[in-house]
Amino acid sequence: MQVSEFNYDLPEELIAQVPIKQRDESRLMVLDREKQTIEHKIFKDIIDYLEPGDCLVRNNTKVIPARIYGKKETGANVEFLLLNNKEGDIWETIVRPGNKLHSGARVIFGDGILKAEIIDTMPGGTRKVKFEYNGIFNEILDKIGLMPLPPYIHEELKERDRYQTVYAKYDGSAAAPTAGLHFTPELLEKIEKKGIKIANVTLHVGIGTFRPVKEETVEDHDMHSEHFYIKEEDVEKINSTKKEGKRVIAVGTTSCRVLETIADENGLVKVTEGDTKIFIYPGYKFKCLDGLITNFHLPQSTLLMLVSALAGKDFILKAYNEAVKEKYRFFSFGDAMFIK
Repeated sequence: MQVSEFNYDLPEELIAQVPIKQRDESRLMVLDREKQTIEHKIFKDIIDYLEPGDCLVRNNTKVIPARIYGKKETGANVEFLLLNNKEGDIWETIVRPGNKLHSGARVIFGDGILKAEIIDTMPGGTRKVKFEYNGIFNEILDKIGLMPLPPYIHEELKERDRYQTVYAKYDGSAAAPTAGLHFTPELLEKIEKKGIKIANVTLHVGIGTFRPVKEETVEDHDMHSEHFYIKEEDVEKINSTKKEGKRVIAVGTTSCRVLETIADENGLVKVTEGDTKIFIYPGYKFKCLDGLITNFHLPQSTLLMLVSALAGKDFILKAYNEAVKEKYRFFSFGDAMFIK
């Protein structure tokens, strides 16, 4: 299968640069897989498509202000982007300029409240870095760090919490699970009152989610790895939903990846912590997922391949071309799609 088959033309002005004022007022495109129909709604209308007994599965990871700027002991400016906490105070990090930062190099951030030493170069050119500080690491990051916005967003983010879901709980992501950005506490309350279960998974989104597919053939792509876990109470909600014949609906591709990584052939899940490199593309048979709330994804991306596996490539590309025609807003701060 050719990567070029997952292409569509997107005018640059449709790439959303800032979040919409009211989270749940973004637009919602509803795709019915069975009827092959497309509807245009507002996001808060999602409640009309959810039925009592359904289970929404959302990713409660929290984005850390993972982009930090410092100086080498020689005085040269450097930029770090924290990717994965390997152990203790050791992180896998993208460093710029990389050719100037070798093992043993030391960097100072925020007038010395944070210091770092390059320990090693990892496969792919990232660095293993050890941090030194007094106090609590995440509190220091809150003081000196910036939100690591995707490379296609060029506007400054005025309110940091807008690149965070309202239910974000566990620190660890370098990018937001953006399908969840549309929910408000009020909408979630209405959803629960309607009899819809809400379960959580935690998958820490890595910057690899933006990595382009460089191979020409889909099957040759090496998928990036992301760490996840799911707790007993959430397992019970998901499994009872499957056993009752109701729908499990993932909020975002990250939640979908966790469910499909841990589900057995009957769609049932169990308490698990680990890393997933699952790569979902057309031909994949879903085990647990019955529906998906998602944003609009980049051309030729693994996420576009995932939604194509669920709804069919031709139907997805038809929907995307209609979204372009209707001037939907695309990518992280853009509008939403519900595949039912």
